Amino acid sequence: MFLRFRFLFSAAAMILASIPFVFGQTATPTPAASPSPTPTPAPAPAQKFDIKNITAEQVVEISLLSAYAFGSGRPLLNQIRKTTAERGRVTYTAADGKIEQASYQRFILRADALDKERIRLDQEFPNARYSLVWADEKIFGLYNNTVFTPREDAAKTFENNIFRGLEAFLRYKENGSTMEMGPREKVMGVDFYTIDITDTRGRKTRFYVSTKLWRVMMLTYEDGGVKYRRKFYDYKNAQGTLVPFKTVLWADDKIIEETEIGTITFGQKVDEELFKAG
Repeated sequence: MFLRFRFLFSAAAMILASIPFVFGQTATPTPAASPSPTPTPAPAPAQKFDIKNITAEQVVEISLLSAYAFGSGRPLLNQIRKTTAERGRVTYTAADGKIEQASYQRFILRADALDKERIRLDQEFPNARYSLVWADEKIFGLYNNTVFTPREDAAKTFENNIFRGLEAFLRYKENGSTMEMGPREKVMGVDFYTIDITDTRGRKTRFYVSTKLWRVMMLTYEDGGVKYRRKFYDYKNAQGTLVPFKTVLWADDKIIEETEIGTITFGQKVDEELFKAG
């Protein structure tokens, strides 16, 4: 108590000593009013992550961050995958059971949204070679450098491979798609979150995300009265991003397409002339 009084007395003496003395002035100066302190608002409580009530967006973002881009998320995919050059083999099974095999090359120039990208698929069969191209939001074919209009079923398959694949899941924001949480499902002992994503053209695809690995292991959709199911296998690290090196597509429980990637590289120069119609 004595120390406190001594401190206050010393401080008061210093203040008085600093005030000029005016002869004959008896009034003491009025100290300026101290401003009222502005109360600091209490910080909003952090939103708790509730795994039992996880949302569709949280599932996709966790999958993107923890699985497909190894902790770096969307910026890494945008940086690494500016271009894609992919080579492999594909097997088609027709409705009559006829099997055709082809080697393929796929080239992609990435854009801000999936529908703005340029994509070319070259396929070489034992007796023919042709290309399908997505550019300027339309599909055309190339055969011996001659432009042709693909059959409706071939064009539809090509379109579904673009807009009903993993990129529709990973880039739902850029694509302006909407999403809903579906029911949790268990398939062959594996527990899945199901996410329904619908793009701006009304194409709806359900993605099955492993609750353990946070990877898309399967997707389903319906088109033209046919129920399709695509499964993803053999995930591998490709330049710091995760890629399934094998996919299998079913139509009404019959396998119609099997694709195996041989090599895939990102960020290499891809000639823009590949995407022009002649």
